[in-house]
Amino acid sequence: MKKQPLPFLAFLALALALPALAAEQSPPPAFANEGARLRAALAAADDERLAATKAGDQARLEAILSNDLHYAHSSGKVDTKDSLIKALTARTSVYESFDYKERKFTLIGAGLATMTGRVLVKVGPAGKPNELDLSILAIWREEQGKWRFLAWQSCKMPAPAAK
Repeated sequence: MKKQPLPFLAFLALALALPALAAEQSPPPAFANEGARLRAALAAADDERLAATKAGDQARLEAILSNDLHYAHSSGKVDTKDSLIKALTARTSVYESFDYKERKFTLIGAGLATMTGRVLVKVGPAGKPNELDLSILAIWREEQGKWRFLAWQSCKMPAPAAK
């Protein structure tokens, strides 16, 4: 029997293993269901964050925001958990509404998820709302069995071109 070179044998082993590797890449149905359940939990957590933000409710904000929060506004201002809660409870920043045009959750690891999308926000000092069209990137982290809001970065969308 003629000796086969090592690269050919490695190629043959890889070719024989490909069907098994492809099967491993497709998540089993149980995992797909778990992903849907986790995305629903994330959406509920974000809905709670929005309600707590609009209400300026300190206890609810304390419960949903991570102690490690990094909140970068579209203006460039950056808040921590403490400074954001202070602004919301003192009503220096008043969020009147959030209207998601798109909101997508992606599980990126055990206990970590990104939230991306676009949201129309009415915010400003009491009685003087500013309407913002934002593209957003946020990170949620599971902490002690609960989803906590860890980071936010937004940028203003350009105004539609004049015709």
